Amino acid sequence: MQIELLNQKKWRSVLELSEAMADYIENFYNAQRRHSSLGYLTPDEFDAKQQTTQTILI
Repeated sequence: MQIELLNQKKWRSVLELSEAMADYIENFYNAQRRHSSLGYLTPDEFDAKQQTTQTILI
């Protein structure tokens, strides 16, 4: 993100920067790729599993 987004221009405000960062994350973050740190689940699968586990514990 640093090279691809943050270093590309001067940001006029913190709000402009935060909006650009949110857009970058929403559009370029790969929610389908499996991650070894998540037990080879996709981020979406991991989140769903965590929510299910939290619901059961509550």
